[in-house]
Amino acid sequence: MATAISFGELLVDMVSPTDASLGEATRFLKAPGGAPANVAVGLARLGVQTAFMGMVGDDPFGAHLRQVVAHEGIDTSHLLSHPTARTTIAFVATRRDGKKDICFYRNPGADAQLRPEDLNPTVFDGARLFHCGSVSLSLSPCREAQFHAVKMARQRGLLISYDPNWRPSLWNDHDMARELLWQMVPLSDIVKVADEEWEFFTGTSDLAAGAEKIRAQGPKLIIVTRGENGAYFNCEGARGDVSGFEAKAIDTLGAGDAFVAGLLSSLLEFKTVQEALNQSDLSAILRFANACGALATQTAGAIPALPSTEQVHQFLELNS
Repeated sequence: MATAISFGELLVDMVSPTDASLGEATRFLKAPGGAPANVAVGLARLGVQTAFMGMVGDDPFGAHLRQVVAHEGIDTSHLLSHPTARTTIAFVATRRDGKKDICFYRNPGADAQLRPEDLNPTVFDGARLFHCGSVSLSLSPCREAQFHAVKMARQRGLLISYDPNWRPSLWNDHDMARELLWQMVPLSDIVKVADEEWEFFTGTSDLAAGAEKIRAQGPKLIIVTRGENGAYFNCEGARGDVSGFEAKAIDTLGAGDAFVAGLLSSLLEFKTVQEALNQSDLSAILRFANACGALATQTAGAIPALPSTEQVHQFLELNS
């Protein structure tokens, strides 16, 4: 029985090991990825019983990804296979300016074929947390499947975590994208946004103003990840910044997902999220999450880089 459920894309990341644009890159390293899958593995490595809901192709890549996730002790009984659509592949490169080039090969991709009627509600039995992103919102029927899953989770009282990870290349209409990303906000308790996505998502560069805009829709806790500068948090009665850690990054892919796993695993240590919404506890929680993010930059690829609880504690002791 899973404590946490992660919903969305599980795919193959083809990661360039050099600082170059996608057009300039000459070689790629195959790595398992997909933001919700990264979070699922991150949670599992931090000791949280986790299930994954999604769809891969009935192809060699899909079989490999299923094996990778199952090897982490994650419940894959709700990870389905599509008989004809292929497993999605994403080519990823980090340019010299530090920004990422991401190109999805998803025509349309097995992950996007998941339908509301494919979802088995027994996955929610005994669970406390449901996490999802926004890639699944970019195409139907997976868009409808995500909203259906979130509503089932809410009806059962699960804590809803949402990462509106903005991937412009997946959307033809960016105004429609923003509207769909915002439709998830009133259904969520925790919203985590990366700083480079903040202005697109909220319409303002001001963290406090944007956080208030999100909280007005219902979420209890807003987090902004800021890379090496740490993270900003905003909730009723507490807000502030928590410093990041110095780390010579090899690959930043998946660092935000490692942060989310650290954040959520820490929140699950409280009986309710409300107990953690204070300056002292959130500062400690985000320090742990920042350490998870920093450690995830030390290895190429997202899932291979996600740290264990022991690794995070060792890192924090060295940086105390």
